[in-house]
Amino acid sequence: MPHLVLASASPARLATLRSAGVEPEVIVSGVDETQVDGLPPAELALQLAELKAAAVAARLAGETLVLGCDSVLELEGVALGKPDDAADAVARWRAMRGRSGVLHTGHALHDLGSGRIAAATASTVVHFAEVTDDEIAAYVATGEPLAVAGAFTVDGLGGAFVTHIEGDHHNVVGLSLPLLRELLAELGRSWVDLWP
Repeated sequence: MPHLVLASASPARLATLRSAGVEPEVIVSGVDETQVDGLPPAELALQLAELKAAAVAARLAGETLVLGCDSVLELEGVALGKPDDAADAVARWRAMRGRSGVLHTGHALHDLGSGRIAAATASTVVHFAEVTDDEIAAYVATGEPLAVAGAFTVDGLGGAFVTHIEGDHHNVVGLSLPLLRELLAELGRSWVDLWP
């Protein structure tokens, strides 16, 4: 059974894998996400995922799979990562409310045993509720939107502010399980081999 390493500090990504029967080792990449700029949102998410996976893969060897992920919310062609501060989160929510955006999550999977890499981006349309200024202020005051791409979660306090999604729910949380299964297959690996 290959050993899976998650190159991400995201508790939501870890929880998603655990709920699907996979217990990865977590090694945070330490990659400076500001070093990549000027790319279209989907490409930006993929480039950051690849940088994270590569940074962790360089420290390891053996029958190990390293998964790097990065999420970006695209709103009218603009890539939105984590907000800079509370004021930025409030401004974003005022722009997002009653509208829809596309959550792109880049996935990069390095198979250290074979030296092969599979990578792709999953994209999901997210529709936001017509939240009030008071709701925005209360949500931002919780601190949750400051720690996540797009300033929202679908699996936490922000879930009530997402009216519906088009596509993979797991992708909005930060890791597309169906896409990960496809990337494993591309590398000649089986999803079920990750189960204990």
